[in-house]
This record gives sequence, structure tokens and C-alpha cells, in this order.
Amino acid sequence: MPGEKFPRNCLIARVSAAALLFGGLAAHAQAPKKAPVANSASAEQRTAQAYEAARQNPLELEAFLRRMPKATDLHYHFPGGIYAESWIRDAAADGLCVDLATHAFVKPPPACGAGQAPAAQAFTDQHLYDTLINAFSMRSFVPTPGWSGHDQFFSTFDRFYGAINQKHAGEWLDEVASRAAAQNEQYLELMDTPDFGHAAKIAYQIGWKDDLGQLREALLARGLRDEVAPARARLDAMEASRSKIERCGTPDESSACKIKFLYLYQILRGFPKEQVFAQTLLGFETAAADPRFVGINYVMPEDGTISMADYALHMKIVGFLHGLYPKVRISLHAGELAPGLVPPEGLCCHIRLALEEAHAERIGHGVDVMHEDRPYDLLKEMAAKHVMVEINLTSNDGILGISGKDHPFPVYRKYHVPVALSTDDEGVSRIDLTHEYTRAAETYALNYADLKQLVRTGLEHAFLPGASLWREPDAFTRAATPCAADSAGAVKPSPSCAAFLQENERAQQQWELERRFREFEEGF
Repeated sequence: MPGEKFPRNCLIARVSAAALLFGGLAAHAQAPKKAPVANSASAEQRTAQAYEAARQNPLELEAFLRRMPKATDLHYHFPGGIYAESWIRDAAADGLCVDLATHAFVKPPPACGAGQAPAAQAFTDQHLYDTLINAFSMRSFVPTPGWSGHDQFFSTFDRFYGAINQKHAGEWLDEVASRAAAQNEQYLELMDTPDFGHAAKIAYQIGWKDDLGQLREALLARGLRDEVAPARARLDAMEASRSKIERCGTPDESSACKIKFLYLYQILRGFPKEQVFAQTLLGFETAAADPRFVGINYVMPEDGTISMADYALHMKIVGFLHGLYPKVRISLHAGELAPGLVPPEGLCCHIRLALEEAHAERIGHGVDVMHEDRPYDLLKEMAAKHVMVEINLTSNDGILGISGKDHPFPVYRKYHVPVALSTDDEGVSRIDLTHEYTRAAETYALNYADLKQLVRTGLEHAFLPGASLWREPDAFTRAATPCAADSAGAVKPSPSCAAFLQENERAQQQWELERRFREFEEGF
């Protein structure tokens, strides 16, 4: 029906989803013993053989990887992960209009005017429907003189997002969770931008101050923290809506309920420095007040005029605030650049500044690493500090034209820099996480052990609270001392291990991942 949400059993395939470990530890402990199965090593070997067989056919490879545990997507823009069909549905429900020249949604005053059409018309006008999907995404995009994949990608957001009512945010969370559950994921960190209009207003009133401490105090004195409570309330509302849609806590709950979300506060770096500072400060304040916001990130095109001119200042701002809010985690878009997009000197040092000045724990994209000053020293530093790179293969191809051997993914792996696959904006790119694993497997001839390393690395570098399951960073062979005598992922951990897992959410998720790998591999 026009505007109706696609039925879940048509839109998202159901997957088996056992309860996470500590929702039902007691029940697990009393469960009857199952018949013995083949040891995990032989099960892993059979799975590796099945994977090699699946690699002979792209469709079979995709089916294999869809079922394989993939744990997490750590570079996920919300709402860039929402598919265009959902935006059209919500715009129709909100009574919005489409500007037929720009293909952007606009609010009617009160009826659609000249050069506009009701968004609901898309459900009876296939040409309009297709045009909107193409305008909101990379579908069917072909570069033309003066209009690149970079231009198309970044132009989509203003078309679909600004006029949509935020009451739909719970539906968007459900869409993300349902798609993740269908691919055997567990945990996502969503980049989100709560309202910061008040912070921006007082920033312009105060103006820029080179003394960052004075600027912070002036902003706080003018009520910058006033927007923290609304940000928390918005998150409460969207999560409650998602829970209701998914029937969480009922006997009929959706498998999507098992997906864990935490959030990164997005800062828009393409604006004057006083606004960027104010929003960054608000992000740190929000993360300090609400544990669901686990960190911050900078967004908008890295090659933008202000982004390039103020990049070093932005890193100084983050580093300054990191010193005042050391518990707030930092992941930064850095090196989402390519030769020709900016002058050669513009490729010199964004990743290094993110590491050394802003104390980034993870880097998003990192595509231009080999064009930075002293790239091999930088790679060694990243490996030594265990700074993970969030790899977005499809996004980097569509926006930057970087793929295959031109992509640094194999270079990072060669120099033992931790890497994990992510989607960036799966709705705009018309992909999902399985697609990225399939692309990586086909392009770089990854074996099954390589895939497991990527999956485990993602959870190792998640901004979940608590200690890691693993004794050494990025080495997934020996568990932490309380669980050293246990078989990782076992149904019934030892008392010491159970206590350790109960206290450390990151270790819980890692234990659950090992359980899922066991279940997956025992099927071969």
C-alpha cells in the first residue's frame, strides 16, 4: 500500500538469535547437556573448506558471508544508513512536497506550490519514485562532466533529511537493527547529530577566542549545557519507539531487539571555527553526561574549504577537550582524501594529526595514508598504538574513485595496523555489511582466518565499556586470566570467567561472538 512500511518478513530475512550471554546465564547454566560435537578446530577447518568452495561463485560467497558472524559495524552514519524507500514513505506520511527541480523534500505552506509535487505522488508515479531513489543514493549514478561520485554522495543528505519529522527516528533505528540482525551482527556505533542550534547561536555571539579555555568557560556560562538534556530525551524517545516496534521484552520479540546500539556524537566541521568548537564542546559534554554517547567524531567532506583550512585547529580543539574529558572516546574521519581531490601538500598529515594531536583511537577511512609525510613511520606508529582503521571499500570507490590495488587496505594489513570493515552510509551506497565482506573477500583473496581476524578486530576496538576478553591487544589466541582455562564462547563459563564477563560489557560481546562462531562452524 502507498506509504506502508514493508512487512518485516519481506524486507528483512529472519535469523536465529540466541539471547546474549548475561540475559540468561542462569538458564544456560541449567540447560541439559548436548551431545558432543566435533572439536572446534575441525569445525573451523570444515568451515574454511566450505568458504573456499563458496568463493568459486559470487552468489554462494555472498550467501556464506551473510550467515557468518560479523559482530559489528563501527563506522555507520545515522541517518545515512537508511534506504531511500524509507525516506519516501516517511515524507508521504508527513505530507511533505518534492521540489521537482532539486528533488529535495520541502514542507508545504500549507499546499505544494508551483514546481512541487506531493511526496505521496511517488507511490503512483513510478518515474518520480525512481528519480527520488536515485537522488537520495548512489543508485544508477554515472559521473558526468562537473558532477562526480563525491558530489552526488554528499548532495544526497540535504535532499532527504532536513524536512523529515524526527518522530520517525525509532523506525529508522528498527530498520538499522533489523538489517544488522539479518546479517548476524551484534553491535553498532551510530554517528548521530543531536540539535545544537543554541550552542551555535551563543558561539557566534561570543565570537572566536584563541584561548580555548576561556572560550569554553564563556560558552558554558551562556548555557551551552542546556542542549544536553534534549539530546538525551531524543535518544530516550527513539529507543522507546524502536523497542515498541520490535516488541522487545515480549514472547514475540523481534531478533532485532538483540542488536546493541551505542552512539558517537557527530560534529560538523565545515562551519566557522567558533561553531565547530561549540559543537565539539557540546559533544564532549553530552558524552560525559550520557553513557550511550560513547565518543565523538568529525563529519562533512574532509576536502571542503573550511575542513582543509582549519584541520590542524580542529585537531587541536579535540586534543584540548580530550584533556578535560579523558573518558570520552575519539574516532575521527581522517585521510578521506585522494590525489587530485586536493593539492599534493593537502595529503601531508591529516591521519598523523588525528593520532598525535587529537588522540584518535580509531581512524575512519585513512585512504591517503601512503601520501602522508613519512608513511612507513606512520604505519608503524599506528600498529604500535593499536589504532584501528575503519575500512569503507564501497564508499571509498564511489566518493574518491579508490579501489582494488589503489586502496591501502592490504598495506594496513601488511604492516599489522588493525582494520575492520564497515559500511559508512549503507543507505546512500545501497549496500550492507555483507556486501563489504564479499567485496573484500573477492578483491583481496582473503581466507576464512582473515575474515575472522577482521570480525574480531572490530569488537576489540569497539567503544564498549569494560576490558577485552583477550589478554593482548589484537591477538585473539589467549583469553584474559579469569577466562584462560575456558573455551571461549562456551555455554557455561567458569565462575571466575562468568564474573569477569558480567563486569565487562566488551568482553561479554566478544564471548557472544565466539559462541556465534562456534554455532556457525558446527553447521559445516
